[in-house]
Amino acid sequence: MKLAIIGIGLIGGSFAKDVKRLHPETEVYGIDANDEHLNKALDLGLIDAKATYQDLQFADMVLVAIPVDVLVDEMPKILDAIGENTVVFDTGSTKALICKSLENHPKRRNFLASHPIAGTEFSGPEAAIENLYNGKTNIICEVEKTAFKLQEKALQLFQELGMRIRYMNAEAHDKHIAYVSHLSHISSFMLGKTVIEKEKNERDIFDMAGSGFESTVRLAKSSPAMWAPIFEQNKENVIETLTEYIHNLEDFKKMIENEDFKGVYDEMNNTNKIKQILNGIPLTK
Repeated sequence: MKLAIIGIGLIGGSFAKDVKRLHPETEVYGIDANDEHLNKALDLGLIDAKATYQDLQFADMVLVAIPVDVLVDEMPKILDAIGENTVVFDTGSTKALICKSLENHPKRRNFLASHPIAGTEFSGPEAAIENLYNGKTNIICEVEKTAFKLQEKALQLFQELGMRIRYMNAEAHDKHIAYVSHLSHISSFMLGKTVIEKEKNERDIFDMAGSGFESTVRLAKSSPAMWAPIFEQNKENVIETLTEYIHNLEDFKKMIENEDFKGVYDEMNNTNKIKQILNGIPLTK
């Protein structure tokens, strides 16, 4: 099998690691705007060789793991370059815009819109880890628009990697992911900002920061180059989730101001049921 990976960072590099582990005979080719990433990926053994779009015609599969704003511009060029029997799938955290932009492309049948819910706060090829995808959910959108034999080939590999497959329309995906992913990243960034601003006056604040702070602010280490375009493309859903979140924060603040600590307890106690909702979701270490 010949696999081309466009974007050799955490997501693309981790995919390469696991494919090579499962199918050692696979030839993995890397394409990246950053040549240093390609050189690092070669040194780490993530890819076997550098490639260009001209080489895509020979690929059996193409994974596109680049920021969503670049994805919208590049995907038509990628589809133009591939062979008739090549399947292309992406990892973008927004789906509606990319699906809309490709709906009339002559090779739309070769594209499988996917979003594996996997990752860490780190980036670059050196951040690639084994088993990143094992036990994670992969959201597939508009599967009916992908040629059956091509989608079957990709879905089989996803399942071999240990992913659970979930089907959803692109608009529903973008709405739901705003709540469970995009909002948590914004919260983490803004918590980090609040503490950094306070730390200017209180130098020892980080000496007091425990594991709770560390885990809550972890996502603030994520790449702004990746996340700013996600917020732009999913603007309406992100604003809706932020409005609800801010409303809940204001209500919580008022309860404390009014010394309604029974209300504070009840609010937290009711929210404890999130433990049951999240039970079983594997953690990436």
